[in-house]
Amino acid sequence: MSKVVKILGNLLDGIVFVVSAPAGTGKTTLVKKLVLEFPDALVHGITCTTREKRAVESHGEDYHFVSKEEFLEKKEKGEFLEDANIYGYSYGTLRKTVVENQQKGKHVILVIDTQGAMQIKKVMPAVFIFISPPSLEIQKMRLQERKTETLDDLTKRLTLAKQEITLAEEYDYHIINDKLDVAYDVLRSIIIAEEHKTQRK
Repeated sequence: MSKVVKILGNLLDGIVFVVSAPAGTGKTTLVKKLVLEFPDALVHGITCTTREKRAVESHGEDYHFVSKEEFLEKKEKGEFLEDANIYGYSYGTLRKTVVENQQKGKHVILVIDTQGAMQIKKVMPAVFIFISPPSLEIQKMRLQERKTETLDDLTKRLTLAKQEITLAEEYDYHIINDKLDVAYDVLRSIIIAEEHKTQRK
């Protein structure tokens, strides 16, 4: 009997996908939509962070919210695949979680900033995807609509966004999120195509 080939979930070892984007670009929404469509093949790699939980976030689903002491202890033990400091808060991806999911045949999508992405590039094979807004003006409007940032935070995020966008060329793919449905179709196509690739780096 021939093997049944699925759209996703045919590999013994999953692929790591690194998705980076400026704040307010829709990266989290896009990744959640992907995992919802392919729950048996994809897993969202949850990042540890020392920042406070927002009202709309859930521990263990959006982030692992940890104390500064817990974070430092994990870092000293070498538990992070990458870590970065953004706006005074620490963020890190647990190596063990990524590897364990890969060994189960699941693709791991890591939503991390450009600092972390460049670190991962040096330590393991992965597919790098950058998502950018159509313009910084539109990104500013999206951030304002979220109503989660102070004016000072908004300014900082827009300044960082300019720096992050210059690194888009370091990624394998660049998606401009003008319309969410179109951006999703492009992201979905990339994930599917990468699984069915005959040769991997």
